[in-house]
Amino acid sequence: MPLPADRTPVIIGVGEFNDRPSDPALALEPLALMAEAVRAADSDAGGGWLDRIDSLDIIHLISWRYDRVAARLTERLGINPARAVYGQVGGETATTRLHEAALRIMNGNSLVAVVTGGEAANAVGKAKAAGIELPWTSPAKSPENPIIPTDHVTPMAMRHGIFQPVHIYPLYENATTAAWGLTPEQALAESGATYQAISAVAAANPHAWGRKAFSAAEIIAATPDNRMIAWPYTKRMVANNTVNQAGAVLMTTLALARAAGVPEDRIVYIHGGAAAAEPMDYLARDQFTHSVAQDAVLAQAMRIAESNGSGFDRVELYSCFPTVPKMARRTLGLAADAPLSVTGGLSFAGAGLNCYMLQSACAMVRSLRAAPATSALLYGQGGYVTKHHALVVGCGPTAAANLMLPKDVQDDAEARRGPVPAFDAAYAGPARIETFSVVFDRDGAPATASVIGLTPDGSRVYGKVAMADADLLATLLSLDASPVGLPGRVSVSDDGLQAWHAV
Repeated sequence: MPLPADRTPVIIGVGEFNDRPSDPALALEPLALMAEAVRAADSDAGGGWLDRIDSLDIIHLISWRYDRVAARLTERLGINPARAVYGQVGGETATTRLHEAALRIMNGNSLVAVVTGGEAANAVGKAKAAGIELPWTSPAKSPENPIIPTDHVTPMAMRHGIFQPVHIYPLYENATTAAWGLTPEQALAESGATYQAISAVAAANPHAWGRKAFSAAEIIAATPDNRMIAWPYTKRMVANNTVNQAGAVLMTTLALARAAGVPEDRIVYIHGGAAAAEPMDYLARDQFTHSVAQDAVLAQAMRIAESNGSGFDRVELYSCFPTVPKMARRTLGLAADAPLSVTGGLSFAGAGLNCYMLQSACAMVRSLRAAPATSALLYGQGGYVTKHHALVVGCGPTAAANLMLPKDVQDDAEARRGPVPAFDAAYAGPARIETFSVVFDRDGAPATASVIGLTPDGSRVYGKVAMADADLLATLLSLDASPVGLPGRVSVSDDGLQAWHAV
């Protein structure tokens, strides 16, 4: 049965703020951007909510590193919430924080909650290029919640040069191409069509950072202004975090919303969500043809929607790189031409590094107000196909309040996981390609490449590709046939790294 009104979590206000000064010295710093977004959310909810905020979550910042982040923002807003927390890094964290705020409201631990985040990477980059010192709050010598590289990548990944997300997502892109029986050319065409449709959404979104619609050809073709970054991803297939942008979502109980006179057609309900993760070390995953964590999270989201008597009327699928929405679309059983975003995607609408799902929550609220629906999906993802969190929302209360409860579906994910191949860094001999990644330099030439392979006994190996091996590179970069499954030979080099050779 539905929750009582004083325990029903609802979104009543959303706010977004884009800052585009011609002079970067006039740009607002992230704290100021977030303050503007929070005030906009308060206004969107009818005003008068700021002093009532008892819970504030701030998404992790990258572009400007502060200490006392939550305290600094509350001081700017002139509020004193009982709880004010600065978060950890991750593209899924906005979805997670919204879900957690809803649960605190449901459990009676909060009455008015805000989740906010913002970045000013665009201004920081322009100021650095112009030699301008920004007149902002002095950056902290010891910033709060610093990113520690060893927490996110392994020494082996660093030694191979396959350690950034843009290097690692191609492992899934190239593996799924073969698993789905596609040629690389067909997979690239699917990515182009998917991102063409997403860019059209950005073009129509007044809050998007980029508002240009691109054709599939303009997205997938490598050109001087759309260089290849990591095969097969061009610049327009990669997330754009170089923005001056902030967002905020304001939540409360249904009872308080009604008492304040918030119109029913502006209220969006939280129905529940789910979370799970893959191992941080990508060599410790069972395969690269899908993510068991993503599958488990989306399966639970579908159960929540089905409990309300419907599927998803619309979805926002995280789109840092094409492989993510392409995998999620298949797991959800959506048609190839189904709309996958109400926001416009990370490549086009853009967002701060960890903030896209916050901007997407704002876009989804506006979409549901304009065209009400029973169930809609916000699916966020962080790391490199690592952390997954889904949130189900809609225009009425959920029929199954028990599904609002914290839903860690890690056990489901582990039950779906196949055997993880043992990694044998000392192996030399025959193997076959499991997947691969080729990273390009700024001039459009391959700079580093590595193959993840499987030995005859099922062990996993990791072979570096010599850039002088033109034939092997041509095989890896062919559009005609996937190299996944092809035989090769592994040797151990003098530096202790394995090397991959064609046979």
